[in-house]
Amino acid sequence: MRIPVRPAALASLAALVLTGCGAEVEPTTDTKAANSHYPVTVENCGEKKTYAKAPQRVVTNDVGITEIMFALGLEKNMAGFVMPDDKGDLDSVPWKGGYSKVKWLSKKQINKEMALDARADLVFAGWNYGFNEGEGFTPADLKKVGIDSYLLSESCRNGRGGTARGVMPPLDALYADLRNLGRIFDVEDRAEALVAKFRKQVADAQAGALKGADRPRVFLYDGGQDKPFTSGLYAAPHDIITRAGGDHVMKDLKDSWATVGWETVVERDPEVIVINNYGDTTAEQKRKFLKSYPPLANVSAVKNDRIVVLDYAELVESPRNPGAIASLAADLKKFGVPRT
Repeated sequence: MRIPVRPAALASLAALVLTGCGAEVEPTTDTKAANSHYPVTVENCGEKKTYAKAPQRVVTNDVGITEIMFALGLEKNMAGFVMPDDKGDLDSVPWKGGYSKVKWLSKKQINKEMALDARADLVFAGWNYGFNEGEGFTPADLKKVGIDSYLLSESCRNGRGGTARGVMPPLDALYADLRNLGRIFDVEDRAEALVAKFRKQVADAQAGALKGADRPRVFLYDGGQDKPFTSGLYAAPHDIITRAGGDHVMKDLKDSWATVGWETVVERDPEVIVINNYGDTTAEQKRKFLKSYPPLANVSAVKNDRIVVLDYAELVESPRNPGAIASLAADLKKFGVPRT
């Protein structure tokens, strides 16, 4: 019995024969299009970085960074993610499917050995979001073993040799990373669609937010008892608070995340406090501390019990930031801080 051979199969067989004979085979149109995109060069934390092709085994550190990859639909380009299991709800986000598709490599601090074991070709992390000179885990250390890196823009250092972080407004940092990664992975249409969606979500929240003299003073409390750890001008909470209709009391702190003194908090008298919910200390424990700490007894937010809780993943650079703006805007309007 003679079995008919399809034209496509004949073409494939011919290509194999030609290849075996050392003949050059003309790339397909799709292959040409894919190859023409590379190399690509992007600017990341003031440094121009060139990628010859899309990384295929990315390791991410922390929840916000991991969800940026998921939001862009890049699960297939990931070897895994590293993060503790104290970063809040992972089930209610639109891209929750990514957590079932990508391997959770470790709940401990990321290090070079983890990246090597995962055969990573790129690590997406940030200064103090995984990268740390004290731990011997930096982009330079990875480069020595042949692993590339991409830095979270919220974490960019804003001075040579310094530790202060942040070089652009927080939401701009998110949009910059989405667009850069869109180019690096050749998914620019997805990146632009996300940026447009997030811009509209933020604009809609701002349209109904408190304005002018009605804006309450807001302080972000991350943790700490002797001294509070909080957010400055370049961390996501600054844009979340201000675009939600609040006046960020630490807007003059030219850093992303930093420690301040309680006397500064008392002096600026926030009318609303936002608790960053993560870690071994629960949001309720943080609330109880704020309510019971004597120096804060006359602070307006504590005295009037105007305390809001947002999850860590909403308050670091991540695709959850626009939703956090909408949520906080509603809370601030609900409080309706009276003006005398």
